[in-house]
Amino acid sequence: MNAITPSSKFLWQVKREFWEHRGGFLWTPVIIALVMLAFIAMGLVTAELTAQRAGFTLNGIHIDQLTSHIDADDMAKFQGALDVGLITMGMPIRIALFVVVFFYALGALYNDRADRSVLFWKSLPLSDTQTVLSKVAAGLILAPALAVFGMIVLQLGFLILFTLYAALHGINALPYLWSPTHLIAMWIKFAVLIPVNALWALPTMGWLLLCSAWARSKPFLWAVMLPVVSGVIITWMQVMQSFSLRSGWFWQHVIGRALLSLIPESWINLESLKSLDHVGADPSIALSNLFSFGAIADRMASANFVIGVAAGLAMIAAAIWLRRKRVEAYA
Repeated sequence: MNAITPSSKFLWQVKREFWEHRGGFLWTPVIIALVMLAFIAMGLVTAELTAQRAGFTLNGIHIDQLTSHIDADDMAKFQGALDVGLITMGMPIRIALFVVVFFYALGALYNDRADRSVLFWKSLPLSDTQTVLSKVAAGLILAPALAVFGMIVLQLGFLILFTLYAALHGINALPYLWSPTHLIAMWIKFAVLIPVNALWALPTMGWLLLCSAWARSKPFLWAVMLPVVSGVIITWMQVMQSFSLRSGWFWQHVIGRALLSLIPESWINLESLKSLDHVGADPSIALSNLFSFGAIADRMASANFVIGVAAGLAMIAAAIWLRRKRVEAYA
């Protein structure tokens, strides 16, 4: 009989989180992807009905003539623009991921006290550290990984629909839409961004878990209103001016990091977007600059990133301590 190790216990706890939140973690991104594909299909049907009356053209040029004269530079630009389109297409899934993980973390340590199931879980040979960390892993690693799966489903469905649509008009879209290098590189970048987003999201995850472990009722109000009210008071009393800082600094680096760090790719330095104006109309260059490994490494080495990680870990440790010390259950 195999011995039960701490790592196996941890994995089973992560699996339990998945089983209990399968709808939000898995089915939400998949359903969003399928709904978006349905709308895309409806758009193609509408375009087909229009094309039957006006001809299948783009800016007055027949598509078969356009594709027959495309050169290598145009192909590179087209594939770069396609990459941008495929990435931005997943925005609804990213927004849903933020909402799902936000409310998951908010109720992670509160709901089992509210329904008194905490008494059962504490009777098992499971440490509070493993319990809390399994919820962190489920929210910051498992849920984003499943969201990436939903985005890949959406992208593949989009490419299949447009390939079939082009084939109906006698156009072979495989060389234009199905570039293995671009697709695999994009999906690898998605996988790399999961741990980067997880580290950036630690302040929000830690704050929500801390409120979930501490609040006797209405954890949402405590988690949201406490930072917002503190920001209003600090702005009104002009506290930050005493440190030669604007009030906006507190809203961005304290309140924003505590409540909005779960938004995927919110670690991107918005100031860097202004420096990309020189790339002109080529969006693929801007995209490669923003998500290059060098840019990611520079961002992770910034003080804002490192301090946020430390603050998040401290709040997670406080949530573990509260989980261990507070054994009461609330109706």
